[in-house]
Amino acid sequence: MPKPVVPEDKRRRRRPTRSGTVLSETLIVDTALRLLREHGSAGLTARRLGLALDCDPSTLYRYFRGMDDLTLAIGDALIGRALAGWEATGRWRADLREIGLRIHSAYVAHPQAAVVTANRVSGRANELAADEAVLGVLRRAGFSLPHTVRIYHAFVDQTLAFAALDAASLALPSAALRADEEMWHSTYARLPATTHPRIAEAAPLLATRMVTSAYPTALDMLLDSAAAQLERVRGSFPDPGGPQVRPVLRH
Repeated sequence: MPKPVVPEDKRRRRRPTRSGTVLSETLIVDTALRLLREHGSAGLTARRLGLALDCDPSTLYRYFRGMDDLTLAIGDALIGRALAGWEATGRWRADLREIGLRIHSAYVAHPQAAVVTANRVSGRANELAADEAVLGVLRRAGFSLPHTVRIYHAFVDQTLAFAALDAASLALPSAALRADEEMWHSTYARLPATTHPRIAEAAPLLATRMVTSAYPTALDMLLDSAAAQLERVRGSFPDPGGPQVRPVLRH
């Protein structure tokens, strides 16, 4: 049975570590992010984290039920960093685009952490705040509840899928990453038009685009589809001369 997590107020009354550090959930998560960056997922253990914090590894279980609980907290912290300072403008498309780009950027800034957290559902405060923000933007835009959930699902999964994909590339050893990127020049760009006509004609553009993330393009395509859907429904409700009432999409 997992050990109960000690409430925050009781943790703060704990004595400092041997080096004088006062532990907190934030400090543990920040240290775990550093260890992931330096050693990868295999290097994040309770023992190594205890050494980095100068505390007994068992102390960590006053803050987290286990290493998996810590993993969820790391993912939630990345989302919190993404949404820090974000405010809705009332322009639904711009708001969703900014949320998506912020979350993607927060994950790829910590690729080793993203690899182990992008596919998790934590139910923690920052994740819930992000979900509430996305759903709120869509509902205020005029989408019906079924369409809101459908777009939300695609938006969240697309954002996290690209974050995981891009992070996995960035988490590769430098030599492997350079070799993958060079392949577009060393192989694709040299294929003859006689055998691979479509690759040959696209090779210069492929060499430029394929070493960057496709997420902004995919995000714009998703938002284009949602906007077109909203406009189609709005257009099906003519309002000659009357007050402009925003229709709601119906499932």
